[in-house]
Amino acid sequence: MRILRASETGTSVSDLCREHEITDQTFYRWRRKYAGMELSDARKLKELQDENRRLKALVADQALNIEVLKEINSKKW
Repeated sequence: MRILRASETGTSVSDLCREHEITDQTFYRWRRKYAGMELSDARKLKELQDENRRLKALVADQALNIEVLKEINSKKW
């Protein structure tokens, strides 16, 4: 967010990218993603993305457990 704010002050994008050792492509991706957001909004977005990633991992783990149980249950004893 600091880099995006610095670009609004008139500093050239290429100078900012060189200073912070990021590519122009990364800068423009960040700008597209975070444009117009306040810092608190960006934090909330990151928290939601982290929670979503964690929940997806839980769902995948549960699906794997279900498949294992189905396989065990289908075997003839």
